[in-house]
Amino acid sequence: MDFLIASAHAQAAPAAGPSAMQPLIMMLIFIAVFYFLLIRPQMKRAKEHRAMVSQLAKGDEVITSGGIAGRITDVGDAFVTIEIADNVAIKVQKHAVGNVLPKGTLKAG
Repeated sequence: MDFLIASAHAQAAPAAGPSAMQPLIMMLIFIAVFYFLLIRPQMKRAKEHRAMVSQLAKGDEVITSGGIAGRITDVGDAFVTIEIADNVAIKVQKHAVGNVLPKGTLKAG
């Protein structure tokens, strides 16, 4: 019967719990890590892609996001015309251009 009394005394002792600020601090740390590891790099890549798309010009050799390589023959407001072979041209959205290649890359391949 003594063990029941001893446990009752142990339960009556005030327990030191976490402060009210601890969850808030952990949430702020989580948000900061999420921002610097995911959001910020993605915004940087999007900014670089927008700059690349705005600088597209006739004669640039490009690869689309679908993997089609060709030379730009016409640049419009929203679309570019890409020549992928002799007398074969396709029209794609500007934002579908994934990469600009160095000059002469397509002739070497």
